Amino acid sequence: MIALIMAGGSGTRFWPQSRKDHPKQFLQVAGSRSMIQLTVDRLLPLMPMKNIYIVTAADQVALVIEHLPTLPEENIIIEPFGMNTAPCIALSLEYLRPLYSADTTMIVLPADHVIKDTNAFLDSLRKAQQTSRSGALITFGIVPDHPATGYGYIEAGTKVEPGIFKVQRFKEKPDLRTATSFLKQGSFYWNSGMFCWSLAAISRAFETHLPQAAELCTKIGKIWQEQGVSTDISELYRQMPRLPIDIGIMEKAEQRYVIPVNIGWSDVGSFKALAEISPADADGNVSNSEIMTIDSTGNFVQSGKFTALIGVENLCIIETADAILVCPKERAEEVKNIVERLSKAQRDDLL
Repeated sequence: MIALIMAGGSGTRFWPQSRKDHPKQFLQVAGSRSMIQLTVDRLLPLMPMKNIYIVTAADQVALVIEHLPTLPEENIIIEPFGMNTAPCIALSLEYLRPLYSADTTMIVLPADHVIKDTNAFLDSLRKAQQTSRSGALITFGIVPDHPATGYGYIEAGTKVEPGIFKVQRFKEKPDLRTATSFLKQGSFYWNSGMFCWSLAAISRAFETHLPQAAELCTKIGKIWQEQGVSTDISELYRQMPRLPIDIGIMEKAEQRYVIPVNIGWSDVGSFKALAEISPADADGNVSNSEIMTIDSTGNFVQSGKFTALIGVENLCIIETADAILVCPKERAEEVKNIVERLSKAQRDDLL
């Protein structure tokens, strides 16, 4: 078994803490270790460090080396620039194919998720490894505990074996009414963005469903073979279909399975999500520094200063050296819109 950790994201929903030169996956948001360090730590009981690969954008390589000093540098797969999950997986597959046999199991994980039950997580990976030998493409569905509208859903169909089901369909982020009906039905799971397959199975899937990506990667592989992996491939990579793996491959594949898991998972997709997994005081306030409150509940404060709150509820208050963010928790997803506006305004000093 080998693991591919996708670590090229920009983490715009964590601005102002997440910046271009220090994005979310390199932040310590769930303890004293960065998110990418925690992701690797979880895998080490199952596989040696030499079997763990990181795919990241060229401008984040130095951060990967800093955070994972024991990772062999040849285990860093470099995207010229960030695209989406289908291109980065296709590129990584081309990099790994000459190094491993076709029946090798590949686990694919984002670098910036929180998983509290490591043992249950590792058990699910072992189960997926056994099932991947059938040639199936496997995803992990999170057992939902509330009708979330911020996640895509997977509907489970026929049981293949205990704890493993055929995927009936993928559903995009629903409204609250639809999400509530999904929970009542009991066959819907949150789409975790974690996958398992053999190298042969995912290679066939790209050739069948995203032939453009497969053809471009074959050309890139020839360049790497002739000129080395440090050769500039940006012109070819720019032609890749900019699609998530869910849409490009999983929604089209025939043999696709889901393993439902209950592992204390969060994609920590916003400050609201981080607040939900952080210890709070008696009034539901979360803070990383000293606070004093009067009639204030459910607030999330990240600041290096003493903070006083009076008569406010369910706010995110985030302070860095050069910026302050204040927003209702329910609108925390919209932080990425501020980043877009700053980019249009060419405020690189704040990005």
